Amino acid sequence: MIGSESGRVILDVLIVLVAAKVGGEIAERLGQPAVLGELALGVAVGPSLAGLITPTPVLGAFAELGAILLLFEVGLETDLAGVLRVGGAALRVASIGVAVPFALGFVAARALGFHTLPAVFIGATLTATSVGITARLLSDLRRLGTDEGRTILGAAVADDVIGLVILAVVSSLIGGGRISAWSVAGIVATSVGFLVAALVAGLELAPPLFGWLAGHLRVRGILITSAFAFCLLLAWTAGALRLAPIVGAFAAGVVLARTREHQQIRAKLAPLADVFIPIFFLSMGIAVDARAVARPAVLGVAALLTLAAVAGKIVSGIGAPAKADRLAVGVGMIPRGEVGLIFASVGLARGVVASGGYSALVLVVVATTFLTPPLAKPLFERLGRERAAGAPAWRSLEEITLGPRW
Repeated sequence: MIGSESGRVILDVLIVLVAAKVGGEIAERLGQPAVLGELALGVAVGPSLAGLITPTPVLGAFAELGAILLLFEVGLETDLAGVLRVGGAALRVASIGVAVPFALGFVAARALGFHTLPAVFIGATLTATSVGITARLLSDLRRLGTDEGRTILGAAVADDVIGLVILAVVSSLIGGGRISAWSVAGIVATSVGFLVAALVAGLELAPPLFGWLAGHLRVRGILITSAFAFCLLLAWTAGALRLAPIVGAFAAGVVLARTREHQQIRAKLAPLADVFIPIFFLSMGIAVDARAVARPAVLGVAALLTLAAVAGKIVSGIGAPAKADRLAVGVGMIPRGEVGLIFASVGLARGVVASGGYSALVLVVVATTFLTPPLAKPLFERLGRERAAGAPAWRSLEEITLGPRW
């Protein structure tokens, strides 16, 4: 017989799963990423509207697993060799695309009255670029194989790595105290040291270990169970070091992407990810206060932060190669998507941003995701026509925004 508490959990998970899939289906039929529909349905069934779901520890744990699986999947799809091939250009774009939005977001947040630590966190939230949404957009526009496409994807992956280090730093500062040059340097050293150690040790040990598991053990599900356990081990280790667990999950994915079994792991992980990742996104929507979103003050904060978020990424195109269309690269870096939501959720869970600030950040994520396709499509279509006609392949940002000279 099901008790009242376990019955409530079952009903909550049922509602969340159905709402997530309905929202995702509606969004995709409208030509938008499924994450937007999942967010919207989360707001609809949450306590500020229909009241069908309220946040609970169990739902929060499922959502945390969803976030871990999401970054594990992103890591599995990260081609380190491909990122290294685009090399310096992608790193330049990523560095500018992290530094400028961070600075603009921090300044904007301070101007809006936020204290130093929340302002730092808001700036950090604006640094990430959604690899998934960016890759989908470039694929739809058939630009994945171009100089712009490779640069954008490489920079987006580098963005996420740099952003995860920033998140680790900020998360540690949240739990620990004063901001000083020494404390930040120590946290950066811990974050980078953990990532390097996890990657080096993992790349040395994981391929033979998982090859042996796949070749010698016959128990059902041993490969995916071992892969998920490895992901959880690195996530737990990151958490024990006062870093965000998703940093460890990402590192685990990057390591296992270099094993011979990575395609099997990705295929077997998909059903698990299809259940838990939508729970994460829907939970992010549930946490949004629809009444707060409608307040002029929240809309004003969201508008200013969106402006900072868009401008910061467009400027990053300056780092692209001369033969690439730098404006197209900058526009391709705009969407925040799932990574921005993870940043915002950490801020809400740690108490750094209140409900209104969190709702504003969610609006920024939604706005940047919606804005990118209509901005990018004419740019890439024009670029395709110019190249087909043998016209000059690029224009610099200086020529477009500031004239031929600075």
